[in-house]
Amino acid sequence: MNSELITFSLSVFTGFFAIMNPIANIPIFSSLVEDVDRQTKKEISKKATTVAFMIVFIFVLLGKFIFELFGITIPAFKITGGILIFFVGFEMLQSKKSTVKHIKEPVMEENIAISPLAIPILAGPGTIVTAMNFAVGTYTQIAIVIATFGLMCILTHWAFRLSDRVIERLGKNVITVTGKIMGLIIAIIGTTMVIEGIKLAFDLIPNSNQ
Repeated sequence: MNSELITFSLSVFTGFFAIMNPIANIPIFSSLVEDVDRQTKKEISKKATTVAFMIVFIFVLLGKFIFELFGITIPAFKITGGILIFFVGFEMLQSKKSTVKHIKEPVMEENIAISPLAIPILAGPGTIVTAMNFAVGTYTQIAIVIATFGLMCILTHWAFRLSDRVIERLGKNVITVTGKIMGLIIAIIGTTMVIEGIKLAFDLIPNSNQ
């Protein structure tokens, strides 16, 4: 793997880690499953991460088709997606839960793994936009995006399984600080996407980088 692919892989991992934020999502998961046994928590976590992976996987594979179907250009997508991601990060910096991820009245149901956990907490608009933004390159880059998101789903699954221990050892203050750091990273990623979109729209970078 050359240096460009290594850099790309690290960027993808950082982007997914910031937008999904397994540590900051632990309190949300715990509040949703606090009344169930350990085995049920494990099953809910596994189903939620699996469904989230399938959703993003489909969007990554069909991204170009969706662009062509609706006449969406890459510059427009990067600018709009960047604004959306920046907004999510800005809310996190203000200690607000993203309106995309906010859960007003958690209710334990059989499909809780699908909604709200898989959608929109794990595979929300921000995650999908991030995945599709990274997957507009070569087939190798697309494969890296899919593999990296799969890794993030595995990490999230284990974070959820160990949620009780994590909260007990780290404390809510550490989790809150982590959320703010992730919010800053997300805002920076969003700003970068907007800048890239503007450069592409005005032909300020070579077409080969599109």
